[in-house]
Amino acid sequence: MAAGCCGAKKQKFNHHTCCNGNLFNPNPYQPSLYRNGMVISVEMCFFCFDVLYCHLNQFEAPNPPSFPNDSYPLFVTWKIGKDRRLRGCIGTFNSMNLHNGLREYAVTSAFKDSRFSPITRDEFNKLHVSVSILRHFEDGQDYLDWEIGIHGIRIEFTSDKGSKRTATYLPEVAPEQGWDRIQTVDSLLRKGGYKGVITNEVRRSVRLTRYQSEKLTNVTGNGSQKNVTVTNMTTGKKKS
Repeated sequence: MAAGCCGAKKQKFNHHTCCNGNLFNPNPYQPSLYRNGMVISVEMCFFCFDVLYCHLNQFEAPNPPSFPNDSYPLFVTWKIGKDRRLRGCIGTFNSMNLHNGLREYAVTSAFKDSRFSPITRDEFNKLHVSVSILRHFEDGQDYLDWEIGIHGIRIEFTSDKGSKRTATYLPEVAPEQGWDRIQTVDSLLRKGGYKGVITNEVRRSVRLTRYQSEKLTNVTGNGSQKNVTVTNMTTGKKKS
């Protein structure tokens, strides 16, 4: 099941013969990023750019990448410009093989995020991509049983019209927006389509799942690798 991850629009060519899976990857796969139990690798971001480039230019899909093909829930986020405006963010809570999952959601997040128009060829060189690998899912005891900056949350609730709804924010959303836990849950309820008055009773009725992520950010689409940051949201530590 696909899901949008971010919720807010910030509340507030050259013709290559494509693609070998390494068009935007100047470096070979680096297994050092898999030490200390981390899954994420720089090549995952370059692979997303390869997939999008080939799709925009109607080339054949890139060859399978060289990073491992284990199964995880994942999200792909596209941002654009110096101010990193959100351009698309979609992923899945179902575990998918990384090769197929990143191939699918690199395209889905670029073209099927209903909040935005599809990404165009003219925008490609201004894009930034982030890949999030989701891990360590746990049921929360209540809607407050999670930590800002550590956990992403997924909520399940009954809408004011009686239908079952879900919504999620990745771990970075609440601190980026400056929200506390109640504000984050309230925003998720609105994102999920709840239109009634949000009371403590409504909040207590929410079923919350918390999770952590590894996220690799700030890889650009102009063929260069700039300010690559790997964030392990389990600890909040960053490696540049």
